[in-house]
Amino acid sequence: MAIPASLDDDLEHRVQEMGRRLIAAFEQRRQAARSVDLWLDRFLNQVMQSEGFRVQALRFVDVLPALDDDRELTEHLHEYFGHGDFPLTGLLRFGVRRVRGDFANAIIGGAVRKAMTGLARRFLGGASVEEALSTAEALRKRGIGFSIDLVGEAVVSDAEAEEHQRRYLDFFARIPQKAAAWPPHPVLDQGQGRRLPRLNASIKLSSLDPQLSAVAPEAGAARIAARLKPILLAARRGGSFVCVDMEQFHLKETVLSCFKQLLMEPELRDWPDAGIALQAYLRETEADINDLSVWAARRGTPITVRLVRGAYWDYETVIAEQHGWPVPVWIKKWQTDACYERCVRLLFEHRPRIEAAVATHNLRSVAFAMVLAEERGIQRDEFEFQMLHGMASGLEDVLAEMGYRLRMYVPFGELLPGMAYLVRRLLENSSSQSFQRINLARTLAAGQLLASPHEDDPAAESASRPRVGEGGAEPAGARTLPRFRNEPPHRFTDPSERRAFHGALLAARTAFGGDYPLLIDGKAVGTKEQLLSVNPARPDEVIGRVARAGTGHADRAVSGALRAFADWSRPAAGERAHLLLYAAKALRRQRDEFAALEIFEAGKTWIEADANVAEAIDYLEYYAREALRWEQPRCHDVPGEENVYRYAPRGVGAIISPWNFPLAILTGMLSAAIAAGNTVVLKPSSQTPVIAARFVRLLQEAGVPPGVVQYLPGAGGTLGEYLVRHPQVAFIAFTGSEEVGRRILRMAADVGPGQSHVKQVIAEMGGKNAIIIDNDADLDEAVTGVVQSAFGYQGQKCSACSRVIVLQQAYDRFLERLLAATRSVRIGMPETAAVSMGPLIDAGAKARVLEAIERGRADGAQLALAMPCPDLGGGYFVGPAIFTDVAPDSYLAQTEIFGPVLAVMRVADLDTAIRVANQTPYALTGGIYSRSPSHILQATRELQVGNLYVNRKITGAWVGRQPFGGFKMSGVGSKAGGPDYLLQFMIPRTVTENTLRRGFAPAGREALG
Repeated sequence: MAIPASLDDDLEHRVQEMGRRLIAAFEQRRQAARSVDLWLDRFLNQVMQSEGFRVQALRFVDVLPALDDDRELTEHLHEYFGHGDFPLTGLLRFGVRRVRGDFANAIIGGAVRKAMTGLARRFLGGASVEEALSTAEALRKRGIGFSIDLVGEAVVSDAEAEEHQRRYLDFFARIPQKAAAWPPHPVLDQGQGRRLPRLNASIKLSSLDPQLSAVAPEAGAARIAARLKPILLAARRGGSFVCVDMEQFHLKETVLSCFKQLLMEPELRDWPDAGIALQAYLRETEADINDLSVWAARRGTPITVRLVRGAYWDYETVIAEQHGWPVPVWIKKWQTDACYERCVRLLFEHRPRIEAAVATHNLRSVAFAMVLAEERGIQRDEFEFQMLHGMASGLEDVLAEMGYRLRMYVPFGELLPGMAYLVRRLLENSSSQSFQRINLARTLAAGQLLASPHEDDPAAESASRPRVGEGGAEPAGARTLPRFRNEPPHRFTDPSERRAFHGALLAARTAFGGDYPLLIDGKAVGTKEQLLSVNPARPDEVIGRVARAGTGHADRAVSGALRAFADWSRPAAGERAHLLLYAAKALRRQRDEFAALEIFEAGKTWIEADANVAEAIDYLEYYAREALRWEQPRCHDVPGEENVYRYAPRGVGAIISPWNFPLAILTGMLSAAIAAGNTVVLKPSSQTPVIAARFVRLLQEAGVPPGVVQYLPGAGGTLGEYLVRHPQVAFIAFTGSEEVGRRILRMAADVGPGQSHVKQVIAEMGGKNAIIIDNDADLDEAVTGVVQSAFGYQGQKCSACSRVIVLQQAYDRFLERLLAATRSVRIGMPETAAVSMGPLIDAGAKARVLEAIERGRADGAQLALAMPCPDLGGGYFVGPAIFTDVAPDSYLAQTEIFGPVLAVMRVADLDTAIRVANQTPYALTGGIYSRSPSHILQATRELQVGNLYVNRKITGAWVGRQPFGGFKMSGVGSKAGGPDYLLQFMIPRTVTENTLRRGFAPAGREALG
């Protein structure tokens, strides 16, 4: 049905009139009321008035629950607020500034906790369900309903999800009996032509599963349904109402799918006391309402839709912009406001299949719903308003006295640990038109509060912001190109993305077992001996049969590359960039096909494989631009003399690529080399030669001339060493183990017969990477980040976390949650979307990891977790292993294992943590989870790593944003994807010309120009 973008004059006039009546009624209540806590009002007002204070205050509120120690709490006050305005009363503010010591810390710590607990109580209904029920009963006596919600919903493990389920079941078993004893209330207990439940509760589905992902919404919905169904049945037996909350955008499909799936089951299909929240700030919500209406008609029983604006706007915009995805929310506030009114119209249109719960503190929206309901003949008992506890003091009584059914959303939970909820409320309160801001303001600007959001048409604006990660510049041959933008990974929220990816997996299987020849001078060359590439998840499944090169082929390939070098190095860099950009465009079209091949040949999961292809596209785009940049000469002329400094290609290079990033790293090293004007002989890993063959074919199709890239798979111990020693090979780009890298460096240093140059070696050789967990770390984020860093791609990344160094106070809590989270990791066939951990690369890797686990036990470390694998046939699967009591100088703490083995170490303080972290030969990646600015600063200064990550996982570097590479035994200090990486493949030259002839000097370059 068509929903008008603007209101007719009569309706708008009545909305304005109703809004002014509401403001007048609220003003009378506000003038009669007196704040019970002037400090809280002052604090909230300061949050709203000062952006700097707001940021620091919200960060402090966020970290406070982790600060058990009074000294640390006082230190954090100083770090967050400096010598500025502390959020304390006058005497305590003086004490924080002037007084130090244990006694002062104890006084200040107690006062701050008391003050913040009071702040939490303004928005939370209590610390326990009993306290929340008492709050609800008090509301009911004022003629206001309630919906109880359990805060602190974040779960990182199945164990925590099961505990949440138990708490919900206990709630619905005990509480309805207490609510039944309350006196009746006609407005609250009757509506929609039936008796309404007295007990309402809200549930966040993410609290029932730790691994929800947009890549597998059906699997996530099925897992949640298994835990949610008993809760819904218990609620129905107790005569309660349940609303399923909507959360972040990437979970929307999972939430909707689970909701609809369960409510179509026979035991729940005729139950009308269930609802779902929808968010008006999402662009898709109007379509979602229409879809729900069609589904509800098919179900035959009405549902409630709780219409909210949405509480994750900052998160949604930042995450989308970081990844280059379309922003799923409206960008401007007026757009959300206009969408909210359109959604209210839709909800009223879809009565009685959908029963509307208008959840808002916006006076304009309240007035609009009242007027529209009256115009449509909708009685006051046929819909309800909803608000958040503590967010609309005074207005709730106005609505109740007007005879509207109003329900307050009453969260409960431990007050300080419930700070995540409190932070969201404070963010909402600090918005320009929040009701709390209005409540604290001295005057009310009715015109501003009631302004129509329909003056501008939301449809006139683009559906998305400029995409931060958008790539794909047309290779039009121009020297100037659009600024580099990272290729967005798939978000998989669009079902068409998932269908296309699944189709690519099916298509990839049809090509299994093919033959892949060598490529020398653009011609296919077969060999008698072959490499057999197999699926590590099913080793009896042959991906391809690949020709195996010998030293004779290497001589031919190097000679051909040398001949091609003359023509390839001569043209301007723009022509080479032109071809790389066409290759990027072709790879972008085939990204799902390449990702599918990575899943089967390298054992990567959907997310890992797709990210690897996106990174390869980035390298092509980035190095094309870098070649243009470095081609420009640097001039330093003086009178009578011209000086030009420029770069030239080195010659023929050997590219020796690894199996763990079989496309991205290969593409990065190769594209950098050829962008700089070199020609190369590519020796891919023997485990993943088919991916390399397909990429070389793509380069051919993009127009890269014959001989520029020679494809030469073969044994590393013979062919690789032969290429390294070859006298006509000018440079070697290698990624792999420290052992092999050091051998290459030694061999390259020897000058053999016929060699007239010193070989350049660009080597990245691995790491023993550590993450430090500070006492004040956000453990929800830290546990998740460590699990992803340690066990993503089975720990087979040079950047993977293999050591966790935990400060004393956080150790027990962190370890308990880490073990539980790791037990929840889903191991299986990587082509299954819901799987987060697949096989190791081959039998040798499996044997080495199992041997390392046994050695760790023999050395005295405690094997806290050895997670078994499901029966998956002959695949090379090994479950995660976590050791505790690991000595810093032990085998487990010093040796790169390259598998899912994690050492957890306890230390007393940050100084010790940094010393232990630096106590290895490696310096590749590292991380710290901390909310102390001084500790973060210390880590950035003292941790010896090439890439340091703060409060995020330590894997997944982005080209251009996070140039990647290490030093010490991790590499030679070069940075892939960085602004100086191409220099590794070039030699600098200076040309000086004397322009002074017999006393005459021509005009300088600028004058001649």
